[in-house]
Amino acid sequence: MRRHISSGSEFEEKIGYSRAVITDGWVFVAGTTGFDYATMEIAEDVAAQAEQTFRNIDKALSQAGARMDDVVRVTYILPDADLWEPCWPVTRAWLGSARPAATMLVAGLQDPRMKIEIEVTAKLL
Repeated sequence: MRRHISSGSEFEEKIGYSRAVITDGWVFVAGTTGFDYATMEIAEDVAAQAEQTFRNIDKALSQAGARMDDVVRVTYILPDADLWEPCWPVTRAWLGSARPAATMLVAGLQDPRMKIEIEVTAKLL
């Protein structure tokens, strides 16, 4: 059985993807950015974007019946490696107890306002 979760982001419909997919006891959360999907606003500060990104991810996980402590894998994508260290306190606050396997990549993001994108995989217990 496969279930899709939407955040209501306009990008999901335009591009053709789901915020998260639940299948076989796993929750796969798509690359998520710091947009507040209710207002479609995004902060300029990378740490503030990381915080909003985790709130967006947490909401998707909650809809899937999972929590941040269920995250087993996380990928961070930033357009500039120098932006990474300011995010550490935020990542530690959200995932410090889960301590998932993690990767940080440097790559261009879809919108120049985006300073971080995060994707996670969680295991439903």
